[in-house]
Amino acid sequence: MGKRALIEQRPWLLASIAAAIAFYFLRDNPVGEGVWGLALKGASVGLLAFYVALRVPQGKHRGDGYLLVGALALAAAGDVGIELDFMIGGALFAAAHCVAVLLYLKNRHKRPSPTQKLIGLSLLIGTPVVSYALSGLPEVAIYGAFLGAMASAAWMSHYPRYRVGTGAVLFVLSDWLIFSRMGTLALEPLPDLLIWPLYYAGQVMIATGIVQCLRGEQPVR
Repeated sequence: MGKRALIEQRPWLLASIAAAIAFYFLRDNPVGEGVWGLALKGASVGLLAFYVALRVPQGKHRGDGYLLVGALALAAAGDVGIELDFMIGGALFAAAHCVAVLLYLKNRHKRPSPTQKLIGLSLLIGTPVVSYALSGLPEVAIYGAFLGAMASAAWMSHYPRYRVGTGAVLFVLSDWLIFSRMGTLALEPLPDLLIWPLYYAGQVMIATGIVQCLRGEQPVR
């Protein structure tokens, strides 16, 4: 089964990584503009969702796997949508966060430590506050509430924090760099350099971390 998975399924993960790298280096190149750029950006997380769909085991955790696929698919749509209309892209990402929160709440840690609770609460409250402080826009703060709920729920889940929880935090940091461009805080060249790597690395960590737990390859806490 391991060899069959490697041959038939994991190439989709490699294809996702290849698309993400290609988008990062070609996004400011004429080759990466227009339809080709949108295709590469959407394929990065879209192929990650396909990889997860193929790796979800049959059985009681199948529903959790499909929730993860749904969150990734909505995020991939958001990656494309945000290039066409910022509000549409934001709405798609908010929907992705809602699906992810549902997944994480279904898999809450039964005995979270005081530190885990504190960090979870900080992400829940601090994410929209910082999002507003960076952008100065109330609509960004509203989106930040969805983002913070996702990150907090991920941190409070029984999935490994060093993979899934950290991946969610990377997602938050990536969005904060986006919001910094809307306000007066000058962080260039960090947004150009780090927005996409932080976001994509976060999605990969979330997806692979959860898949390993669903398949019993990584113990849950």
